[in-house]
Parts: sequence; C-alpha cells; structure tokens
Amino acid sequence: GKNAERSSVGLFDYPVLMAADILTYKATHVPVGDDQKQHLELSRDIAARFNSDFKVDGFFPLPEPIIGGPAARVMNLQDGSKKMSKSDPADNSRINLTDSVDFMVKKIKKAKTDTLPMPAHVDELKARPEVDNLVSIYAALSGQTKEQVVAEFVGAGFGTFKPRLADLAVEVLGPTMTSMATYLADPAQIDAILRAGADRANAIAQPILKATKDAVGFWA
Repeated sequence: GKNAERSSVGLFDYPVLMAADILTYKATHVPVGDDQKQHLELSRDIAARFNSDFKVDGFFPLPEPIIGGPAARVMNLQDGSKKMSKSDPADNSRINLTDSVDFMVKKIKKAKTDTLPMPAHVDELKARPEVDNLVSIYAALSGQTKEQVVAEFVGAGFGTFKPRLADLAVEVLGPTMTSMATYLADPAQIDAILRAGADRANAIAQPILKATKDAVGFWA
C-alpha cells in the first residue's frame, strides 16, 4: 500500500542523497562504517557514469572509503549480533553522545557479556559476540589493537574489565558529552553554528554545481 511505497522510496533516497553530498564537494576519501560501504559504491558508480557520459574524464573523483580501526561496526550492547542503532527502542543497547557521563557508565556496566573470563586469544572472540564488541570498543577508545586488549585482560572477569572500559569511555567521550549538553542548552548558538557551516559549505559547493551544469549543458 501507500506506506510500503513511501518506505521503499525512503530507502532509495538515502543512498542517493549520500552520494549527492559526497559528489557535491568532490570528496576523494570518505570515512564510513563497514555497513555504509555499499552507499559509497553508488557514489563511485554515479561519478564514473557522469564522467563517461559527459566526456569529462576525472571531473568527479571516484571516492575511496576509509574504514579503519577495530570498531568499524559497533554492535548493540545487549545483543552482539545486531548493530548499535539510535532507532533501537532499548536505550541500554547504545551509547548516545547526549547521555550523561554517569548514565553511560551504567550502560557499560549493564552491557551483556557471559560467564567466562576474558579469553587468551583474540580468535576466541568469534564465538562471543558481546565480548568481542566490548573489546572492540575498548581497542578503539584506547588506540590499541584487539590483540593488545586481550593480552592485557587475559583471564580477567568482567567485574574488572567493565569498570576499566567505563573509565576509558569517560576519559575519551566525556568531554564531547559535556560539550553536547552545553550546546543543547543554547539553541541559538546551535543555529548560529549551523548557519556559519552552511555558508562555508555553500561557498565550496556553488562553483562545483555550476561546473556540473556546464558539463551537462544546462544554461545558467
């Protein structure tokens, strides 16, 4: 029915709009999560097709994905088989940058694990998705590899690991959360920042948009 049609249009629009954002600024490299790579492929396809159809070789660069680090895809804190998502009805499943520091700590300490101690080898994490997720988060926040984290905590219980992860998250994410609270308390400042950002973005985009129209043959 109409709802299904509207839903399918929305699913189509999102990657197209993402591609438009990328191409409008002639991005060469785009940081994306592991699950966003297919959207970047669409950007590459559109760029290649435009360059070929309008005989403007190299006009749009073919953007490359930047997918790095042990937490390229952060998973649900209560179900390691699912991606962490802001649309999940369970708030304990994710860390929001709008959370208070204390609330974030509680979420980490309530994160699902299992009854076994931390493994001796990173390969053992494959059968333990929730533990793998927490190790990945720790590695990303600390700038270590998962192998290094496992070596540091081998044999430890989660009564030891979770508080250490919570302390690290407070150290790394706490300042951002504090800034978020400050901005959210001052909507006028947010509006001013958005206006200034829009002006800077428009100054970059307008010459590229004009050159794109010229390549297509549109009259200004």
